Amino acid sequence: MKRINEAEREALTSGKANLSLPLYDRSIIAPGIVHLGIGAFHRAHQAWYTEAVLNQFGGSWGIVGCSLRSAGVKNQLAPQDGLYTIVERGPEGEKYQLVGAVKKVMVGPEDPQALLQQMADPQIKIVSLTVTEKGYCHDPATGDLNISHPDIVHDLDNLSEPKSAIAYLVAALQLRKEKGLQPFTPLSCDNLPNNGAVLQKVVQQFAEKVDASLAAWIKAEVTFPNTMIDRIVPATTEADREAFERAAGYRDEGIVMAEPFSQWVIEDNFCNDRPQWENVGALLVDDVEKFEKLKLRLLNGSHSTLAYCGYLSGKETVSDVMQEPAFVKLTTLLMDREVGETLDVPEGFDVQDYKQQLRDRFANPGLRHRTWQIAMDGSQKLPQRLLGTLRDQLKGKGNIDILCLAVAAWIRYVSAEDEKGQAIDVQDPFAEKLKACHHENKGNSAGIVKAIVSIKEIFDEDLIQEEKFVAKVTAFLDQFYQQGVLTTVKDYIGAQ
Repeated sequence: MKRINEAEREALTSGKANLSLPLYDRSIIAPGIVHLGIGAFHRAHQAWYTEAVLNQFGGSWGIVGCSLRSAGVKNQLAPQDGLYTIVERGPEGEKYQLVGAVKKVMVGPEDPQALLQQMADPQIKIVSLTVTEKGYCHDPATGDLNISHPDIVHDLDNLSEPKSAIAYLVAALQLRKEKGLQPFTPLSCDNLPNNGAVLQKVVQQFAEKVDASLAAWIKAEVTFPNTMIDRIVPATTEADREAFERAAGYRDEGIVMAEPFSQWVIEDNFCNDRPQWENVGALLVDDVEKFEKLKLRLLNGSHSTLAYCGYLSGKETVSDVMQEPAFVKLTTLLMDREVGETLDVPEGFDVQDYKQQLRDRFANPGLRHRTWQIAMDGSQKLPQRLLGTLRDQLKGKGNIDILCLAVAAWIRYVSAEDEKGQAIDVQDPFAEKLKACHHENKGNSAGIVKAIVSIKEIFDEDLIQEEKFVAKVTAFLDQFYQQGVLTTVKDYIGAQ
């Protein structure tokens, strides 16, 4: 079957009622955004909003996508002239949208200078990022740049051929400063609290090690808006591609799967021009923090809890986990009690309805969002998703039971062996260190917890001193080893 591209587009898409198409002339759209980390989430979220702007208003807001690691996405999209399809999966079925916002895809390691020159082009107004938490090369507990990170060590000595997103931003801003150009706005779209502030801190710290005058210029001229992003985007499988090919009648290597729900809250703090995202569903606000905390703690905190507990209980997807009543009750209690007690809800926001929406989204059987995928990089995610809530509850003498259960489930997961003795492919920057903590304290839950909670890059230096927290995590970990996660959860919920 023919593969989608610009030449074949009309022939392959005409007459398909369930397929939305670009409404603008792609040939006259110039790039205005460079995006670092052009994975599935960006294509289903920020590029989707930008596509809506182009459809309604046009403008020079084409996207140059970039991967800083592999050529995988370039190999998917370059033969398709940047075209790809979003498959929106809801309980009622599927809808398709062909997206044309991506003008081209670059791969940083193939030609770092070409990417830097693209970022330094005065047409580029925004450089956005979805590089995951670990892409910030920082210590999650402190937010400081990790100057011993291998990529940062390399980049400080080789700024003309950077590896990290942080160094690309600094090097490109340096080029713009040297040319007397207005800076672009670096726009973080990753799941981090105060993500713009986190990005600003590591960029500023890196720049200070490069050139004091550059650091001063960045501080004076560049803004780093905070954002909150929300859409569940599972990894695309070959089975997804084949099913789409049968349904749509064309081959698309770059399809992305997404739920119908989408939300984007953006701090309106740009140092250069931006698209009219507020006119296509995004919310432009003075302060993102309240929305961000709601989402990180209610959605992401619950998601991670379900992922670790669910994976260890033999559940492949989040929707599978939500078929188990004990996990539904656990999530409801976590949202209402541990998390709910820490929230400052924006005026007019129906938080109870939002919680129910989340549970309904988790249960969506069309998404097939794998627990293993959500479980990745827990050492980078826990500080934002669970440990901030934990600290607030400890400070206020609130209930911490399910937060401790979730941390214990993560600790059990990173042992790299499931309840049946099968290996777990733990994807985490601290994977070997975490596995070693288990190996060195085998059969001793207290020793395992003490060793892992002592890792200050994850837990900082305070939580190991919290006896109640350490004791509860240890008790849950003991129960997990004795009777399994699902039985432990059922026992806990039954006692509430």
